[in-house]
Amino acid sequence: MKKITGIGANVFDTLIMLPEYPTEDTKLKADEIKSVGGGPTATGLVAAAKLGAGLGVKVDFIGSVAGDDRGQYLLRDFAKWGVGTEYVSVEPDCESFCSFVLLSAKAKTRTCVFHRGNKPPLALDMAQKAAVAASDILMVDGNELEAAIDGAKTIRAAGGKVLYDAGGLYQGIERLLPHVDILIPSEEYSLGHTGCDNAADAAKKLFDTYHPEVVVITQGKRGGIVYDGELTSYGIIDTPVVDSNGAGDVFHGAFAFAMTQGWDYRKCAMFASATSSLKCMRVGARAAVPTYDEVINILKENGYDEF
Repeated sequence: MKKITGIGANVFDTLIMLPEYPTEDTKLKADEIKSVGGGPTATGLVAAAKLGAGLGVKVDFIGSVAGDDRGQYLLRDFAKWGVGTEYVSVEPDCESFCSFVLLSAKAKTRTCVFHRGNKPPLALDMAQKAAVAASDILMVDGNELEAAIDGAKTIRAAGGKVLYDAGGLYQGIERLLPHVDILIPSEEYSLGHTGCDNAADAAKKLFDTYHPEVVVITQGKRGGIVYDGELTSYGIIDTPVVDSNGAGDVFHGAFAFAMTQGWDYRKCAMFASATSSLKCMRVGARAAVPTYDEVINILKENGYDEF
């Protein structure tokens, strides 16, 4: 049994599907509005759990939720998708981290407005640290920074690996980076953090500075690059985009799952890219995650015979 745990953002999202973005100071009728679970690590864990269903992969969220209705929804949503909540505490009299996500059918993009709520920062208790130590992979996203650093040190001391979804330039994040084994930043993050003007140079600089096993830079529709001392690239599967929200989160969860299969990092990146491409064909981050068989089938259909 392989185990993946995660420490990071768990967000109550309100998706607002629109024909196009509204003009300032006007009214616009939405095509649909729905509530879903979100957040980089939390959604990544859902992706790993869905892909690993029946394949001997156990997935747990390590953290806390607010005691409001949104927090209770997030707990139920984890249970729905197969993510364990044994190591999740409930903080009473707090408001949840929430966001409102505008999805434009015309632009095929999303715009997010969020509020972090007022839940206190996570401090790992003994049971949570033991769960992290017993894991093969710890996923972090820069949120709950102190707990993420504590968890990263804990799992590495026990022989596990840390996968960091580097999507935001959070204050103090340089304290976490030396404890990361699989560093997966967006191109925007990598250029902003390093000051480089291209992804290849940024990957090399991140690798030389923080010494992870691998740096994987995601470049959206252009695929991405993998650097572990040698530079290679991976592509995407071209699919019609209905909803790109959460695509990066799903990529990271799929990468973590792929690692449990013993694949090399380039193969993990291609599997994650295909998973993310399939997710974009459907609305919602978590509900849209494809099955393992769907991902393998589309990879084979597109000539990736190694799968």
